[in-house]
Amino acid sequence: MPETLFRNVRLLDLQAHDGLTAPCDLLVRDGRIAEIGAPQPAPGAAVVEGRGDLLMPGLVNGHFHSSVNHMKGRLPSLPLEIFMLYECPELEVLRPTPREAYLRTMLGCIEMLKTGTTSVQDDCFFVPEPTPEIIDAVAQAYLDSGMRARLALDQPEVPELDKLPFLRDLLPCELRAPLEQPSPCPAPRLLELYDHLLGQWHGAEGGRLKAAVSCSAPQRVTPEYFAALDDLSQRHDLPFYAHMLETKLQRVYGEECLGGRSLVRYTADLGFLSERMNVIHAIWVDDADLDLIAQSGASVAHNPISNLRLGSGIMRWRDMLGRGIPLCLGVDEAIADDAINMWSVMKTAALVHTLDRPRYEDWPMAPEVLRAATEGGGRAMREPGLGTLTIGAPADLNLLDLSALPFVPLNNLPRQLVHCELGQSLRMTMVAGEIVTEKGRLLRVDEAALLEEAGALFAGKRAQMDRADAQVARYLPAYRAMYDMASARDVGLRRRLG
Repeated sequence: MPETLFRNVRLLDLQAHDGLTAPCDLLVRDGRIAEIGAPQPAPGAAVVEGRGDLLMPGLVNGHFHSSVNHMKGRLPSLPLEIFMLYECPELEVLRPTPREAYLRTMLGCIEMLKTGTTSVQDDCFFVPEPTPEIIDAVAQAYLDSGMRARLALDQPEVPELDKLPFLRDLLPCELRAPLEQPSPCPAPRLLELYDHLLGQWHGAEGGRLKAAVSCSAPQRVTPEYFAALDDLSQRHDLPFYAHMLETKLQRVYGEECLGGRSLVRYTADLGFLSERMNVIHAIWVDDADLDLIAQSGASVAHNPISNLRLGSGIMRWRDMLGRGIPLCLGVDEAIADDAINMWSVMKTAALVHTLDRPRYEDWPMAPEVLRAATEGGGRAMREPGLGTLTIGAPADLNLLDLSALPFVPLNNLPRQLVHCELGQSLRMTMVAGEIVTEKGRLLRVDEAALLEEAGALFAGKRAQMDRADAQVARYLPAYRAMYDMASARDVGLRRRLG
C-alpha cells in the first residue's frame, strides 16, 4: 500500500478553543498515521489536496446488530420485550441464505461508509441459529466493503421463559411449551462456532476484521456459558458485549429472579465485569451499579435513538462521565433507529440529556459527544489509538469540506459537527490507510448493483416475515401483561418522563 499525504488540512483538535489546528500535512504509511506537520513522503506517494478542509477520525459505531439491516421501518415504536418478540423469533421461516446475510450486512456497510462511520462493533444475532456459512457471509461483507469491524455471536442459550419475569404464569399452557425449549444452538455448539469465527476471521485483512464475544445479556445465558465466554475474552483480548438494564422490566427481573440483585451486580458477583466488557444501554442503573462499572473499567455503549424509539428511558450521561466511565455511541440497529448514521446519534445524545437534569452545566458538551463517537469507540473495541489523530494510530479518517453548508459560517466546529452535520459534507473516507469512499461513492463495491439485488430479494421475503409476525402474535397478550406488570412496579428509579 503506497503512502498517502494529506496536504494542507486542518485537524480536529478538541482541546483547542475553535476545535481546529493550523493548516498542516499528515502522512499515512502502512495503514497508520506516520507523521504530522511537514512530512516528506516517499516518491510515488499519493497526495490528497486538503484545501484547508477538516481531517478528523472516522466515526465508530460502538454497538450494532447487522441482522436486521433489511427491516428498516418494519415495526412501530414498541417496548423492547414486545419489539423483540416480532424482531427475532427463532422461527425456521426466517432462516436466511448466505447471500441474504451478505446483502443485509452490506446494506449497513454502504450506509455507514457513505456517512463517515469507518468502524463498527457488530453484536450479530442469528435467526433461528448461527451456522459457519452465515458467519462467513457476514464477515465477508465487512471485508469486501473496506470497513473495520468486530464481530460477535449474540446468541442466547436458555429458554425464553427463563429470560423474563412473570411470563410463565401469564401464558396459557398450550402456548407455554414452545417457550420452555432451550435454544436450538446449545453452549457447546456456540463455542464451536466461536472457534470457527476466531480461526477463520480474527485478524483478517491485516487486523481490519476481528472477533468479539457476546452473551447477549446475562439473563439470557447460563453461568457456565457466561464463564466460557469470559475465558475466550481473556485469552484473546476480545471485547465482551452484554446488554444490561436497558429497560425497567430488566430491573424487575433482578428483583424477581436474582434475589434482588441488579444484572450489573449479578455480573460482578460472577467475576465477569471487567475492562473488556461493553455494558450496553445501562439505563435503569442505580448508584451502586455505576460504582461497580466504574471500578471494573468497563465501557458503556449509549444508543440514544434506539432508547427513544423503544421508550426505554434516558441514560445517566453526566453521572457516568463524572465517575470516569468510558462511553461510546451506537446506532443499535437499523430497525430500532431506521437509519445507520452516527451523526444523528451524536446529535440525539447531545440533546436528549437536557431532559434528564435541570442544571444546564451538566448537559452534554459537543467535545464530549465527539470523543464518545471516536476515541470512546476505539477504546471499547480494544484498538489502541483508534478514533484519534495520534502518531501510530490506525489511519481511519474522514475529510470534510469546510465550505459546505453545515459549516458556513464557521462559528464553533465541535458544535457544528454535532448539531449541523449529517455526513453530507464528506469528501472522502479512509480505513486502514485505504481510501474507501470518495465524493459519496464507494470504491470497493458496486453499490448500485448491490442495492438493486437487495431490494428485489428482500421484497420477496415480505410474505415470510408477515407469516412470522402472525405466528408470534398469539403471544402478544401475555407479553403485554408482563410489560404492564413491570411498568407498575416501583423500583426506586425514574428514567422516563411522565
